[in-house]
Order: sequence, then structure tokens, then C-alpha cells
Amino acid sequence: MQAWLKRIWGTVLMGVAWGVAWAPIAVLLGVFVIDPDNSMDEMWFIVGAYPGFLCGAIFSALRGLGEGDRRLDQLSLPRAVAWAVVSGVLVGALPFALGSQNPGNPSWLGLAILGAISLLSAASAVGSVLIARTAKKRELCAA
Repeated sequence: MQAWLKRIWGTVLMGVAWGVAWAPIAVLLGVFVIDPDNSMDEMWFIVGAYPGFLCGAIFSALRGLGEGDRRLDQLSLPRAVAWAVVSGVLVGALPFALGSQNPGNPSWLGLAILGAISLLSAASAVGSVLIARTAKKRELCAA
């Protein structure tokens, strides 16, 4: 039972870490690229935090299911990117699967969202693995 609680806690923490990392990116994109004249009333922090949390949590869950007992610092970068892209595709396709696509939007918008979320997810996975490896090296050096 304790092992499952530890895995669930790790999944939640990974989601929170990715959500916190993605939120400022969404703020910068929202303020400077998407809405430079401030005509939209969007909470850009939340726009980045939600998909970041979901991608991080799904990445952690998929990695746990697919890699078994292998820790994050033991995961190769290509495998981490693969798990991250899967989580990015799942989260990126979620709004369209739920039927919230606006018919007035251009047809390429779905692919752009899917690609951007998958790319951010892959970058976050690489960063997470590298941070975990650095922490492991510091732990070994301290011992």
C-alpha cells in the first residue's frame, strides 16, 4: 500500500512541477504573441498550468506503468521523450475529443496545439530526467 501512495504522490508532484514550469510560458505567449493589445480577458497563468499539470501527471503515470521499477534518473532521454510525446498528444487531443472545438477556428489550429503541447511535454521530460540525474549525482557525492 505504501508503494502505491508513493507513486501517486510522485505523479502529483510531477504534474505540479510541469504545471508551474508551463505557466510562465503561457503568460509570455499570451501577453506578447497571442494578445499583445490586451483585448482578451484570459488568465494566461491557468492556460499554461492546466495542460502542464495533466501532461506531467500522465507522463509520470505512463513512465511508471511502462518502465516498471526504473527510477526517473535511470530513464534514457529518447524513452522519456517518447512517453512525454504520448502524454502531450493525449492532453492536446482532449479538447477536441470532448467536442469543444469552435467551428470558426482554422483547421490547422488543432495540429498547432497538439504540436506545441507535445513539444513542451518533450522538453519538460528531458528537463525532468536531467534534474533527476543531477540530484542523484549530488546524493552520491554527498555520501
